[in-house]
Amino acid sequence: MNTLDYDRYDHVRPLRWTSEALELLDQRALPFVVTTVACRSSDAVAVAIRDLIVRGAPAIGIAAAWGAVLATRDVQAESGAEAAQALEPALERLNAARPTAVNLAWALHRMRGVLVAAGADWQQVLEREARAIETEDLAANRAMGHLGAGLIAPGSGVLTHCNTGSLATSGFGTALGVIRAGVAEGRIRRVFATETRPWNQGARLTVWELQQDGIDATLIADSAAAHLMQTGQVQWVVVGADRICANGDVANKIGTCQLAIVARHCGVKFMVVAPASTVDMATAEGALIEIEERDPAELLSARGERTVAAGVRAWNPVFDVTPHGLIDAIVTENGVLARPDAARMRALADG
Repeated sequence: MNTLDYDRYDHVRPLRWTSEALELLDQRALPFVVTTVACRSSDAVAVAIRDLIVRGAPAIGIAAAWGAVLATRDVQAESGAEAAQALEPALERLNAARPTAVNLAWALHRMRGVLVAAGADWQQVLEREARAIETEDLAANRAMGHLGAGLIAPGSGVLTHCNTGSLATSGFGTALGVIRAGVAEGRIRRVFATETRPWNQGARLTVWELQQDGIDATLIADSAAAHLMQTGQVQWVVVGADRICANGDVANKIGTCQLAIVARHCGVKFMVVAPASTVDMATAEGALIEIEERDPAELLSARGERTVAAGVRAWNPVFDVTPHGLIDAIVTENGVLARPDAARMRALADG
């Protein structure tokens, strides 16, 4: 792997464990206010996940792992198996905070696995596992960045959707990690980011985050994406994922599917970048995924002020499903999967 100056291209961290609390960069306040929220209980972490203080599938999983550690503060047990019973209600509340991102359930499943096998040192075992989940995510992101950037021809333009960077992970990012690596390697010349309505993750978070690393990015309205692709300014759409099904269907931020449809029509390549923990081989296809819906007020108002006439109803699904046939490549830390389908996904899962 080529040496990349990560200190230059990777400044932002969304969470920090202090041994007393989990400190979360409050992503609701960005980009104008940089402030943290200290979670001192597992229920506080669950609220932070639900209320989008922390967001992004990998970051949610990491936060939940540290939430499990915080839950141990009120438990007295002689072994991990004994502690597991007492901790289960807290773990279930964490798991229920966001239903679509598979990393949340994956991280908690991993924490349960080490807990039931632990002895009297079960609290230390849980803390080590949470740290491992966080550390492994950063290493995976950097590996994905290099692999995904290798698919992009020098001088290319890319379009990204939502926020898939350091703010959504332990650092460096998934799709934004590919963009960081691509810029560093001279492969990416132009970066475009959608607003990503209605919560504006692209407008508030992605362009701010890239700005911190000195990477120039151009913001576009969500509705300008088709025109952008028609004009030939981008050669790749690069997005993340909240869940990848056994057949290669991908759940991601609402608006991803329409980008994939337009990209296919315009001859623009479409790349999904996510850690292997986002792959859910237990879900056969995207139609089986529970799609989270959030408060319609996110559509009816802006920064707390109503912008729509009284009596108007709104529908606010948070994710959509992109069929695997529209995806040119899925990139995980384990490699690149071109033209995903059920057979290729099985081969990837089998290692």
